[in-house]
Amino acid sequence: MGETAELQRIRDVQEIIDLTITYCWAVDSRQWNELGSIFEPDAEAVLGRTRVSGLIAISDHCRRSLEVLDVSQHLVGNHQVSLESDLATCRCQLIAQHRREGTTGGSSWLVGGSYEDQLRRTKVGWRISQRVLRIAWTEGNRDVLGCP
Repeated sequence: MGETAELQRIRDVQEIIDLTITYCWAVDSRQWNELGSIFEPDAEAVLGRTRVSGLIAISDHCRRSLEVLDVSQHLVGNHQVSLESDLATCRCQLIAQHRREGTTGGSSWLVGGSYEDQLRRTKVGWRISQRVLRIAWTEGNRDVLGCP
């Protein structure tokens, strides 16, 4: 691999990692419009117990799940990125804190797991075409989300 190709690979990997971080900032700051710079319009996602299709459905699901909270904090790390031309996979570990004061049964729900993403290079940069949230463990009260 030549130096130019290696530099492009490094840029691609960093852009993909940045995308996973941008998602966390977007949902935690309730900036739903930013999800359009993260997901493809026809993206598919499995988020917890819910499967959604399309950017609008993903954004609506995130909004419904998180707007009821006082605060959330999603932290990602240990990224592994594999590139194959204009396609990529990325997996990263996740810890997400969800809080809503006064919820019967406790005010906090903590989730540990991973995001497993399929990505595609587009004219405007890398975008997630498929995301799967794999929950490894939880602690606390899921009812803080206010959904069944």
